[in-house]
Amino acid sequence: MSDPSPLKRRALFGYAGAAGVGVAAGVVGGRVSVGSEIGPHGLPVAGGVAGQRYEAHGTHQSGILTPAPAVHRLLAFDLLGKTDAPALARLMRVWSATVDALMAGRPAPGDATPDLAQEAVSLTITVGLGPQIFTLAGLEDKRPAGFQTIPPMDHDALQERWSGGDLLVMVQADDETTVSHACRRMSIDARPFALPRWSQSGFWRGVDAGGNPVTGRNLFGQLDGSRNPLPEELGQALWSTDGWLANGTQLVLRRIEMDLDEWDTIIRDRQEKSIGRNLKDGAPLTGGSERDDIDRLAETDGSLVVPVDAHARRAHPAENRGRRMLRRGINYAHIDDAGQETAGLLFIALQSSIAEQFIPVQQTLDASDALNEWTTAIGSAVFAVPPGFTADRHLAAGLFD
Repeated sequence: MSDPSPLKRRALFGYAGAAGVGVAAGVVGGRVSVGSEIGPHGLPVAGGVAGQRYEAHGTHQSGILTPAPAVHRLLAFDLLGKTDAPALARLMRVWSATVDALMAGRPAPGDATPDLAQEAVSLTITVGLGPQIFTLAGLEDKRPAGFQTIPPMDHDALQERWSGGDLLVMVQADDETTVSHACRRMSIDARPFALPRWSQSGFWRGVDAGGNPVTGRNLFGQLDGSRNPLPEELGQALWSTDGWLANGTQLVLRRIEMDLDEWDTIIRDRQEKSIGRNLKDGAPLTGGSERDDIDRLAETDGSLVVPVDAHARRAHPAENRGRRMLRRGINYAHIDDAGQETAGLLFIALQSSIAEQFIPVQQTLDASDALNEWTTAIGSAVFAVPPGFTADRHLAAGLFD
């Protein structure tokens, strides 16, 4: 999906849906240390989504390749005017200690509520750096290649309260108590260095009634992430090889408001043709099962089975010069200042170059995507996500070398 206008609802869900699909837990930073084998499509076997313990240290930060748990919160901060590069490095050291402790189920240093720390709750904490970081004295030449803000799209309706940010903290876990506690500890750590800018919360259901991992659904009822690339398909499409960011990635966050009331009035056939897949099981309209690719050439009675503006076609790598991204979706429901409920998707795209991957695909979708009728992007932010850290080398250490 593409983005937004006040009247036409647009968004980018990614190739056949934005993804809350869990991939490659157990291979990198954030690997599982409470039993979970990895089954087909990179999903953990039954019992492998909830109740996990992920390691803070590793090649990559946690929360990128780990399965999506039930509860999510993203916090953005703006640096205080006095925060220079050495002060930012101090914050990274403090945050590293807090992440290390909380993900192990230990109280963070100086925690006034130590009993809230708990292990095996699938907690991950991911840290990102916004564009302004690379304007600090001494860091001007450290801006990663391809890292840029998203240019205005024809249908954007972005709101300042959901956009931008100098720092990102993304917390994911099985329960709201754990997420709230971790966010508070990270926010308290940040107080001498940065002020809160926005907080965005959401939820995801990536298991079936028996607790088995499945592709979750967005609030349109769509299986969201059926064709998310597997780890072996990603390679340099996901991970940076650029200097200090090597083994890190670049993150785009788009807050996508959905017109659920209007969507509910649309007959199911039109809904499915707009997506390009069946709502019940996620299979392509051209046949097969959820994991199968669409047949872009298939016709019936002289017409394409998957319409030319179907989301699954417009976002397909073959329509975008082979471009791929890792996508994670988070549903949200929010009561606005007027007391009205809005709902939608926090769409997260992860790639090695925003300029070379996200932006061209977004422009394709902005030009034509059937789902644009019912979605609007109302928030946008970008962050460079440093590689993982170790016990003796803190988050983003390479940035300050």
